[in-house]
Amino acid sequence: MRRSWRLVAAWLVSLLARLIVRTLRVRFLGPPPASLPHPCIYAFAHGRQVPLLLFPRPRTAIVASLSEDGRLQARVMRRFGFDVIDGSSSHGGPAVLAAALGRLAGGRDLAVAVDGPRGPRAVVKPGVVFLAARSGAPIVPLSAACTRAWRFRRSWDGFLLPKPFARVIVVSGKPIPVPPDLPLDSLEGPRARLEAELGRLATAAEDHAA
Repeated sequence: MRRSWRLVAAWLVSLLARLIVRTLRVRFLGPPPASLPHPCIYAFAHGRQVPLLLFPRPRTAIVASLSEDGRLQARVMRRFGFDVIDGSSSHGGPAVLAAALGRLAGGRDLAVAVDGPRGPRAVVKPGVVFLAARSGAPIVPLSAACTRAWRFRRSWDGFLLPKPFARVIVVSGKPIPVPPDLPLDSLEGPRARLEAELGRLATAAEDHAA
């Protein structure tokens, strides 16, 4: 019975998200989506998932955690056409890493919430840099903001749900290349650079939305 309710909840959430997304007006800032290299790793902070659904992503896999919230998001993302990898850095880490590298090797892009699965919010974990180094795929930082939105301030990630007919600003940064086979003790430099860039993009998105 509980599984049935989860399926119903996923269907309702995905239906609501589709209805809202269709009403949104989007403006892209930064490199045009069509100019980005593929495969690549889209990097974003938790809480911005819904506005980022407007970003063109023809063949993209995502990693969804095994938590209850993660399971709901996984079902919703599958309904939006994403290839979902189940797991996280804290649950099934090696298998998730292998699956992610396999998707990139097969030509798919990968979308990663870089501050998960438990935060702190907007603090980049080194896993995304490790993936870039091992795959050779560049990291494309993304952020978004809305003119009108519901903000779930009690959630750890400050989840943002755009209100119908809101204007959405999606900002992408220049692709960040990571040297292949970068040693583990050298991940901090690219990690800090990505964290700073995501902070800059978040501020730029909020400024334009304001």
